[in-house]
Amino acid sequence: MTIESKLLEIAAYTLPAIITGGVAYMMMQRFYNSEESKIKFELLRQNQKQGLPIRLQAYERMVLLLERINPSQLLLRVAPIGTDKQDYATLLIHNIQTEYEHNLTQQIYVTAETWTIILKAKNGITKMIRRNAIREDIADAEKLREAIMLELTEVESPSSIAISFIKGELKNVF
Repeated sequence: MTIESKLLEIAAYTLPAIITGGVAYMMMQRFYNSEESKIKFELLRQNQKQGLPIRLQAYERMVLLLERINPSQLLLRVAPIGTDKQDYATLLIHNIQTEYEHNLTQQIYVTAETWTIILKAKNGITKMIRRNAIREDIADAEKLREAIMLELTEVESPSSIAISFIKGELKNVF
């Protein structure tokens, strides 16, 4: 037996073993990737299952915030301390800001678009109060209340618009 025939015999045994090993490695790699994908999917599903109640609670709190800063509710809940319209406007805006700050952390659980709508509603209500407070035809806090309520009969409250948006967004969740 020559060296060439020995090399040929070794190659005849080695080549099938290398091919079999390569196929086995590829199959094991695919199996490993498949199992890893299944585990990731299951973890994601569990996280969503646990996170959904927290997100729903955040949306509930945002609706509550919007209801509490809704001018019609706010004006009923926060009575003027004196007759000065500027003092009353400041009191109303302070209440809005306090409610907002109390719910500030909820932005983590709602979409960026929802948070932007909430912020716009808060700012819109604040502008409505300030705009009416600087009117010269409004003499005191009671007249300021009346003017804001009258404006709400003509235009939809920013908080009502934001609540409608949130309801629409929640329909997409389910």
